[in-house]
Amino acid sequence: MAAGVDHCEGAEPQDDGIGGDGTREGISNGNEMGRRGYGDEAENEEAATVQGSKEGTEELLRKVVYSEEEAYKLYCDYGHRTGFSIRKGKQSYFTGTKRIRTKDYFCSKEGLKEGEKLTDANFNDPHTRTNCRAMVRFRVNDHGEWKVIRLVSDHNHNLASPEERHLLRSARSLIAGRSSSVDAVLYGGYQVAGAPSQMAVSTSVTNNPESSKQDLPHSYNGIPKSPAAGTGDLQGLVNHLKNRANEDGMFYWDVQIDRGGRMTNFFWRDGRSRIDYDCFGDVVVFDSTYRLNRQNLICAPFVGVNHHWQTAIYGCALLADESLSSFVWLFKSFLEAMGNRHPRSIFTNQDQVMSKAIEEVFPSTCHRIAHWHIQKNAASRLGALNGSKAFNKMFKKCMQGCDSEAEFEETWAEMLREFKLQDNKWLNKLYKLKQKWSSAFNKCTFDGGVENEPQCDSLSNIFSCIADKLTSLSAIIVAVDKLTEDWREKELDEDTRCCQKPPACIIKHSDILNHAAKLYTHRIYKLFETYFLDGCGATKFKELRCEDGNTYRFEMTMQGRGSRVCTVHLNLSTMQLTCSCSKFETMGLLCPHALKALSIKNVCKIPETYILKRWTKDAKQWVFNPKLYESSYQECMDSEAAYCSHVMRYAYDLVMKSQGQEELRKSLWETLESGEKELEKYLENVAQYALSYAT
Repeated sequence: MAAGVDHCEGAEPQDDGIGGDGTREGISNGNEMGRRGYGDEAENEEAATVQGSKEGTEELLRKVVYSEEEAYKLYCDYGHRTGFSIRKGKQSYFTGTKRIRTKDYFCSKEGLKEGEKLTDANFNDPHTRTNCRAMVRFRVNDHGEWKVIRLVSDHNHNLASPEERHLLRSARSLIAGRSSSVDAVLYGGYQVAGAPSQMAVSTSVTNNPESSKQDLPHSYNGIPKSPAAGTGDLQGLVNHLKNRANEDGMFYWDVQIDRGGRMTNFFWRDGRSRIDYDCFGDVVVFDSTYRLNRQNLICAPFVGVNHHWQTAIYGCALLADESLSSFVWLFKSFLEAMGNRHPRSIFTNQDQVMSKAIEEVFPSTCHRIAHWHIQKNAASRLGALNGSKAFNKMFKKCMQGCDSEAEFEETWAEMLREFKLQDNKWLNKLYKLKQKWSSAFNKCTFDGGVENEPQCDSLSNIFSCIADKLTSLSAIIVAVDKLTEDWREKELDEDTRCCQKPPACIIKHSDILNHAAKLYTHRIYKLFETYFLDGCGATKFKELRCEDGNTYRFEMTMQGRGSRVCTVHLNLSTMQLTCSCSKFETMGLLCPHALKALSIKNVCKIPETYILKRWTKDAKQWVFNPKLYESSYQECMDSEAAYCSHVMRYAYDLVMKSQGQEELRKSLWETLESGEKELEKYLENVAQYALSYAT
């Protein structure tokens, strides 16, 4: 070890890789690295070494930076161009100081997890360590200059392809940095800057009750005071929303002003939320149960589920009250922000005023009362009965276990009779709304399974993690952004997993499972696989004759689950398939009974009609690029509005993917410039033709 260097605790001996005169020796390979201070296990390594790209290595060796953050970003950029993610390693210090002398950064697949052997490593799995030797070492001189003194460029695993590199974890950590305005809010030092000269096109102020639009003033001196917040708080909120609109070209926000000139309600969504809604907005959960104690405002998010069955956010509101006019204004603003596309189903709490607003604004949408809200109310309305397993079993069956309306009526009557609840006012009121919460009355309405999985617990009180100690409305929005960022990070992790490898099939040689594994995301595939195993391994059937020679009828009974019979009809000529359980209509996946029928008739692929795109790996591609699907593409060609909308969202998605990555940005610019030249050439030819025709 060089004199004057004191290593941190646990650091291994550092070979600086330089000659006595301080010159670099060059780029090491992985095996050399294993022999020079990183253990002998590499000598027996069986995995093949993947030659790393030499692109950018000379630039990395020549580059000089002046801080640990710059060094980290430099290697990150190199990793992104090459196709791997990085992890921070150990460092050494100048003797007697905490000043860094050398710093290592590794490929994220460096080393092995505790208890693992190299022979167990999956070299295609992005989350598995493979004892990769790729790394870089920086040395800091007396002038504070950080220079590369060692670079190992070879990897023993597959590298990310160019179209996958935006999913690398270290790439996202650089992109996700907050803006200075948001940092200022977080640290309580938000300063109101001069207002922009022009608002985003989608920004508006709505005047209740006429709902007329008027321009937002450029300066908000003397903002009308809301009954729930002070002038300064509203000033910060408005300026924060304006800044967001400037940063995100697709950001939308709206504010309602009452007759007294006071700002009462706010709604906002970013560009990513609009794209997510385009892909997954068939089901919306609207939760208005969380109240901010300090501001006396309701924080009400619009959320749903994405193709990984994870939470996706479509927008958020701050409401001063729960009046009909407030809900009508909010739902109209939400619709406008989403291109006037109505959801198929909307889940809310049990609020009659809200119900009236939904009937007015979403007349074609199925309004459902969320089960989590009913169960929450039951805790306070039914007292000791909540501890009864027998009662809870019957109550739950009424909510989502009855196969028909007749079965619901029978079960409900039996429950009231057995527990003597005929005079319970809350249950009687709930019964009158049965069409909005019992699955028996909604067998043909798509709900995306939002009521059936544990993630739905997070959809109730979704913003309970926003502490009441937050002292400004702007800080609340920042907290919402942080929560949203966490959800989107999880989605990107799942996207990466789906890109890297297909899910493991429990039956390796099943054609229909292999077909499903290629189509669906990992989470949805596992659900499909469960249905398939239930159908083929735990279902009794009786095949019945039909007059039509191409149609088959089956009566299915699930073993160990009562005597309920489900009827399946399968037409082999048209591949039309129906089941009385209506699982496909509500969830968008074929049920165990239908899969059993396909298996009986040796159908080895999922019929195209029964592949719901919103559950597939390319769920977003068909929205971004309608050219992949002829009907959508033709719609874009026939309608100027549809064309503009699709092109803008397609371009926005490309811009988002290229953020923070120099190569992708350059490629996108070159593509746009090339397209511009083609357009200008075409327009010039048209003009010349028109001129020659006129003469």
